[in-house]
Order: sequence, then C-alpha cells, then structure tokens
Amino acid sequence: MKKLLFLLICYMTISVAQTKYNNINEAIRNGEFKKAEQLIDSLIYAENLSEEEIYELNFEKEKMERIRKDFTKTLPDILTYVKKYYPNVSDSDIRKWEEDGSLEYKIIDGTKYYFNRAAQNLFRINKDAKKKKKEVDGNQKDKLDVFLESYLPKVVSEANSKNFSLVKPERIKITYRLTVHSDAVPPGEVIRCWLPYPREEHARQTNIKLIQVNSDNYLIAPSKYLQRTIYIEKKAVANKPTIFEYSLEYVGKNQFTKIDVSKIKPYDTSSALYKKYTAERKPHIVFTDKIKNLSREIIGNETNKYLIAKKIYEWINDNIPWAGAREYSTIDNISDYCITNGHGDCGIKTLLFMTLARYNGIPTKWQSGWMLHPDNVNLHDWCEMYLEGYGWLPVDQSFGLKNSDNQDVKWFYFGSTDAYHFIVNDDYSDDLFPAKIYPRSETVDFQRGEVEWKAGNLYFDKWDYNMEVEYLK
Repeated sequence: MKKLLFLLICYMTISVAQTKYNNINEAIRNGEFKKAEQLIDSLIYAENLSEEEIYELNFEKEKMERIRKDFTKTLPDILTYVKKYYPNVSDSDIRKWEEDGSLEYKIIDGTKYYFNRAAQNLFRINKDAKKKKKEVDGNQKDKLDVFLESYLPKVVSEANSKNFSLVKPERIKITYRLTVHSDAVPPGEVIRCWLPYPREEHARQTNIKLIQVNSDNYLIAPSKYLQRTIYIEKKAVANKPTIFEYSLEYVGKNQFTKIDVSKIKPYDTSSALYKKYTAERKPHIVFTDKIKNLSREIIGNETNKYLIAKKIYEWINDNIPWAGAREYSTIDNISDYCITNGHGDCGIKTLLFMTLARYNGIPTKWQSGWMLHPDNVNLHDWCEMYLEGYGWLPVDQSFGLKNSDNQDVKWFYFGSTDAYHFIVNDDYSDDLFPAKIYPRSETVDFQRGEVEWKAGNLYFDKWDYNMEVEYLK
C-alpha cells in the first residue's frame, strides 16, 4: 500500500491543475488566496478525504505561495525602472499597459502586485515601449545574434558542401553546481538532489564522459527516463551550504537538414507514433476554441503539413515576443496562457507551436536543456517535429527566423539546430529517477534540478545553481 501511495503521489506532482471544488477554484481565480487557503484547510480537517485529495489540496496551497513569490513588485518598483525611459509616465500609461497585457500583474488578497520581471518585460512586449528603449539605449545587437550571424552560414556551407547533416563538432566541458543555502534544513538531515544530466540517444550529442562527482554515492538515471538526472544525497552541516556538483565533457554537433518538400511522405495516421504525438495532453496541450480559431487564422486553406508547420512557426515568430516567464508550475495551461497574454519565453512559445502543430495533424514532442553558446549560457526549451521521410527534426521557436537573405540560414532553426543545444529532456513532466516524494519545484521542465529532504520539497528560493562551460579543442 505504501509503495502504491508513493507512486501515486509522484504522479500527482506533475498532473494536478485544479481542484474539483468550484468554490476553491473561483477564490484562486479571483486572487482571494487567504480565502482559498481557509477553504482548503476546512476541507482537510472537517471532511473524510483520501490521501490523494489531501495531497492535491495541499499542492494548491503550495502553488499560491509560489505565485506570491513570482508577484512581489509594487507600483513604485515598476516606476523606478519605467522612468528611465518614460520620465513623465502617467497613471493612464500604466493602466493602458495593464489593460493590453504589456504589464503583468495580479490582485492578491485585495492588493495589486506586479510580476517580478514585469517592468523589463514591458519593453519586450509592447512595441512602442520597445522602440522607446532603443531610442534611449541605442540599437545594441544581442551578443547571441552577433555570434550566430557569423556561425550559422559556416554550418550551412559545410553541410551543403559535404552533403552531410552533422557537421562542425564542438567539444565542450561543463561543471554543474547546485548549492543549498546554509541551514535550509537541520544539521545531519539527508538532502536528496537531482541534477540535470545529458541524454545519450542523439547523434548530435555524443562521447559523454563523466569526469567527477563530488560524492562517492550517485545514480545516473537510465535512458528510459526522458528527463535525465544524476542523483546525489548529502547530509546537511550546520552553518554551511550543501554543494552538489559534477563535471563532464561531450561532443555537440550542428545538425542541418535541407528539406525538400517533394520528398516528404504522407503520415501513417494509424501508427502509434502519429496517434501519440498528435494527441492532446492536458493540461498544457489542449485543442481549445482559442487554438482552433487561431489555427484557422494562421493556416487558411493550406493543406501541405510541412507548409502548415512553417506558417505556424512564422506566425509565432512575428506575433509572440519573448518575455521572462512565471514559474510553469503556477500556469494551468501554458499554450492557452501564451495566446491569452500574447508573449512567452522559450518553453511557452514552444508549447504553443506544439499545440497548433498537433491540432493540424503534425507530430511534435518536447526537448529541452541548456543553451551553451559562448557568452550566452542559459536554460532553454525547444521541440522536435516529425516529417515522414526525414524523421524527427529540431524546431527552436524562440530562436526564430534569422535576419539573412540566405533562406537556409533564415529558416535554420526550423528543422535544424546548432551544436550548443545541450539536451537533458526528451519530454516534459516525466518521472524522475529515483522517484521524488514531494511536489517538484518545476512540475513541467527539468533544467535547474530538484531538491528535497524528509520534511518536504526545497523550492528555488532555498538554493542556487550554476553552469560553468569550457570550450575544448
């Protein structure tokens, strides 16, 4: 019975979206968090609930606390940043940005709080504000764009000249470190830690060699776990941070696929692959009325599946700007959130592409990890689409269309990818190994790590993470 409950709890950490109690859901939607918490506590203590129901309700309380952590800024905080670019910003300006979604906020228990990155996001989301920022700061090119302007043409040229898709290997060493804050747990207690670890099933990511782990006891997840981990346990020491670390090297390769539309074959719609990867997957891939209406707007009368996917990619590129995102565990439906708010980070934009593609009968699946480009190391999400005759091809929606007259370079990230995409995950919301007992800090993606001890999960505010990258010859 304990084993069954353990497995059930691990499943629930990634699947819960709402409770079955309408009054609680309504209170949460209205930002009445204290009321929702009181209703939850009353249910737990007064009703004869199952362990599963209690777990679900407690996780709703946890999600509200996570939202509070994401929305802490007040109007004076916002104005401090905005006035750098709009010295005479008015109340009507703020209201306008709030109403059009450029300035993300929530009313929580009667007080307006802005998203922690709302001020910066305003100048990414709002076209006029973005233009204003350029006027003040100057039109400075992004370091990543500068790097790719030089790098991608070389990749395309070499792939075309050699008539081979995997080219220009890059040997990379990484050191990943997760540091739990001093006294985050009592001294002597065991801290369980899962760190991101590279997948080994891809031709563009090979020769993975583990160099060191700062513990003699660790477990590397078998390949069947699609969110790959290296697991370590350590005991907390009084007044000292607890550090989990490993180093490895691997070879990343650029993958360039020159797609010939005439060579794309019809899908076998009866195959298991097709059925699985064109299906809805609640809560984040759902064929809502918004998705259906947007699809009609984008696709028009096009029937060619490849060209449909291309239209979706281009529309999101042109209409959904990148913006810093809330924690995914606090968003009930990520693809819907993207449409509703008109912006998103790499994972949010990716899930919108996947949902629209699947709705149109184009198989897609999640992929994520890190981007390790020189001077641009960060968490990153993308996906793969399946084309009959070509197989699974990478699609990076947030890297988008490149500013180039060379069509192979312009559309590079629609079917190809560079050697600096470090793959940790081939799915989202998958089981971790060994199984986690308490709710994950990130219930969708897995890039930073997960940490817990016997009394509960350690959320992101209890630890820090760092990726050091060395480019080897």
